[in-house]
Amino acid sequence: MANLDVALKNAMQIEGAIGVALVDYTSGMTLGVAGGTAELDLTVAAAGNTDVVRAKMRTIEMLKLNDEIEDVLITLGTQYHVIRPLTGRHGKGLFLYLMLSKSRANLALARHQLRSIEETLEL
Repeated sequence: MANLDVALKNAMQIEGAIGVALVDYTSGMTLGVAGGTAELDLTVAAAGNTDVVRAKMRTIEMLKLNDEIEDVLITLGTQYHVIRPLTGRHGKGLFLYLMLSKSRANLALARHQLRSIEETLEL
């Protein structure tokens, strides 16, 4: 089992990682951050994505789908943004937010690695 600092450090080892955050989507608060750039405030970006997660959760509920979000992928011109809600009982209401350089990342492998990190994260 990995604590938050180790999990964020491991996420930054994913090829192409720009930054990663653990976010509470009920409040929009960022619980932990690693990486980022001078031009990009990862805390603001992560908090902004709480609206994406909330909207998708509401849609699933309105459609009465008996399912859950595995991850959400946002593709920009030069980046991938992967949002992965935590599924463990202690991770309810939290998501991992990973920003990747599109030119350096292998999206399938990054998703697999992020899933593995989520599975070992101990909160």
